[in-house]
Order: sequence, then structure tokens, then C-alpha cells
Amino acid sequence: MTWTGSSDARPSARIATLGPGLQKTERKVVEAIAADRERVVEFTAQDLATWAGVGRTTVIRAAQSLGYEGYPQLRVALVQELALESATTSSADTVVNEIDVEATALSALRSRIHQVAARLDDTLAALTPQAVDGFLAALEHSQRLLVVANGLSGPLGLALVMRLNAAGRSVEHFADPFAQQIAARQLGPGSTCIVFSGSGASRPTLDAMAAAQEGGAQVIAITSFARSAIVARADVALVVPPINDSFHDELIHTSRAALMLLTEELVDLYVSRSGAQGRAARDAALTVLAKAMTDEV
Repeated sequence: MTWTGSSDARPSARIATLGPGLQKTERKVVEAIAADRERVVEFTAQDLATWAGVGRTTVIRAAQSLGYEGYPQLRVALVQELALESATTSSADTVVNEIDVEATALSALRSRIHQVAARLDDTLAALTPQAVDGFLAALEHSQRLLVVANGLSGPLGLALVMRLNAAGRSVEHFADPFAQQIAARQLGPGSTCIVFSGSGASRPTLDAMAAAQEGGAQVIAITSFARSAIVARADVALVVPPINDSFHDELIHTSRAALMLLTEELVDLYVSRSGAQGRAARDAALTVLAKAMTDEV
């Protein structure tokens, strides 16, 4: 698999998305780049090969897997990325220093949120028009729709279910893995199973996918890593680069912010495409919410 997302996507976004699934030698190259981008931009292809402990042709293949014509084009992209980050970081540091000179918890929090916000620009970098259209078509035309999500991806699944319900789209959801598999197996042709997995390697989610496909249903995956078991087995995959820089960081410092943002916007797009029916469903949901609110103190 090579990069199929936006041509404007940053090298770091491409590495985070594709890196864990690259061949071992190519993975050494991209990990070396991620470890010290400032140093790598000064390297020739041979310099990088020597530093990573691989052959020069492996460096070229790694660059091509990331979607570049060759290593020189990757170097240029790295320079551009570092220049942009430098300008952004300088601006952020100025704001933090003006707000809080001392290293308080609040200033640390501001810094971390800023880092997350800076990476949100990569949210759509790996998406393809076919994947987005396939997702929306499933919402519009599937006879039955089942959402599966486990572990730290669980809240994403529940949020999608609630939003779709408010948009008038009937959807099924089960927290228990065995209930997920049973429901998935009974979907049948003309139905869709949407699965969430940030890592792309959740065993209960993979089992539900297999059950859905055994019954003849379509499977749509939403994940952070292009080279993952879930993407390999899905009929349609929406890949959102992780907020963190590596698969390891994604597991230890898990963030689902980008995935949540994507699904929120997709549901809004679905409502817009549904026309009067979508607006009527949303109005009905707002009516229920209005009745549940009170101005009493």
C-alpha cells in the first residue's frame, strides 16, 4: 500500500498513517525520519540509509510508499513542514508566555491542546472521495445499519449512533462483543456494519467485521492507520491520521479527537443531503430536547 490521500498531506501525517504497516526495512527509514526530522533534511539518501541501517534503494522505496516521487521530494516536503511548524510554535510560545510566565498545569495544558489543534489539519489528509461517498451512500441506502466500536473507541460509536438517531437514521448498537457478532452475522446483503478502531487491530471489532461479511453485509471501517488489519478487511475504509506521531504513542496517549470530528461532520453532511427529511428529523430531536430543559433554578 502506498499513500492515496491528499498530495498536500505533511510527511509526518503520512508516516503516522502508513508507518506501522510498512515492510520492516522501510519502517526503519520512516522511524528514523520521525525521530529527527531536522537532522534528516541534511541527509542524502545514502546518509539516511547508513543511519537507518538499510540499503539506499530502501530509502527510495520508503519515500515512494509515502507518496513521493523519490527521496529528494520527501526532503523538500520535510523542510516545508519544519518551516511551518517553526512559525506556528513561535506564535504559540508568545501566547503562552503572555498568559502565564510560570510552568503551571494550565500552561502545560494549553501547550498540549495547541499540539492537538495543530495536527487536526491532517484530519482529511488520507481520505479519498470514494471512501466518503461510500460512507454517505451507506447511511442513505442501507436496509440495516450496525455500529461496532470497542475499548477506547467505544464512545465514538455511541456518539455516532446518537447523532444518526437524531438525524432520523435508524441504527443498531451493542456494547457486548458477542451481541455485536450476533447482530453483525444477521445483517445480510443490503446492510452495512460501520466499525471504529483507532489502532485498527481490535480483536472483538475484527470478529464482528468477519461476522458481518459472512452474512453478506458491507463493512465500512473508520481508523487511524492505513496498513492495519481492519483496513485490509473492510470494503470501504476512512483513514484519519492519528493525533500522535506513532502507533506506540497512539496506544499510550490515545486521542480520538480527529475521528470524533470527522464523524460529526459526516453526519451533518448526511443531514444536508437528506433535504427536508433530514431537517424534519433534526427539528423533531430539538423539540424533544427543548421539552427536557427548564429555566427553573
